[in-house]
Amino acid sequence: MLNLNEDTITQAVLARHAGMPDERLRQIMTSLVQHLHAFAREVKLTEEEWFEGIRFLTETGQMCSDKRQEFILLSDTLGLSTLVMAQQNHKPAGCTEATVFGPFHVENSPRYELGADIANGARGEPCFVSGSVRGLDGQPLAHATLEVWQADEDGFYDVQYPDLDQLQARGTLQTDAQGRFHFRSILANSYPIPHDGPVGRMLDKLGRHPWRPAHLHFRIRAEGYETLITHVFRRGDHYLDSDAVFGVRSTLIADWPRHEAGIAPDGSHCEQPFYTLHYDFILNPQRN
Repeated sequence: MLNLNEDTITQAVLARHAGMPDERLRQIMTSLVQHLHAFAREVKLTEEEWFEGIRFLTETGQMCSDKRQEFILLSDTLGLSTLVMAQQNHKPAGCTEATVFGPFHVENSPRYELGADIANGARGEPCFVSGSVRGLDGQPLAHATLEVWQADEDGFYDVQYPDLDQLQARGTLQTDAQGRFHFRSILANSYPIPHDGPVGRMLDKLGRHPWRPAHLHFRIRAEGYETLITHVFRRGDHYLDSDAVFGVRSTLIADWPRHEAGIAPDGSHCEQPFYTLHYDFILNPQRN
């Protein structure tokens, strides 16, 4: 394998992988090398351009922390997250569609009783959310676990505030015996993904905006059913057709009607105008 050149290097690299015991890893690495080399040949990649790519990836990694995942933003904005998600989430007609996870989920979010205010002090107009979780056969799913999270009215998630000492606008709840849920939060608004780093600079050079349409995140789990990761989007949002991370599905767009101050759905008196959202989720049974 001496004196390799642009015509022989690809096969030489693949030959080094031939003895890899993990068949799936060998398949992935073989395809990765083939496509990377084909890309470099197709665009006639220069050394200067390749070093610039390495610099970009280095800066992307350096931007990551326990509160920010720049590589997920990169994957999201290139459509790769949606592609992988779509490949892994083929569901029968009638099931709620999945969409991208996003970079701001937090494991073990605070647990709340149904009807609680999960905003926990986050800035935004009041919003009362309700709905149900059922199986594809219509069976109500009692005690299904819902994780909910969202940005505040300024477009930031709680973990983006360095000095915040409590989690806000996120929480974990369980459906009741009839598969129903309800809670209070704040109105979802459109917001830009973090664009002060390498991904933001990439979008700017591509002539793209960083905005996401208003949405509420959900992760829903119930015994015997596939976990659902999805959003619910506000109908009429300006960015529904140009979501920076390609996450919108028409079936996930819902009305968020505005109500004047008065009696809220939970029976309390709301002294300012408020919004409501009702959405029913349909889970797919686990495959045997």
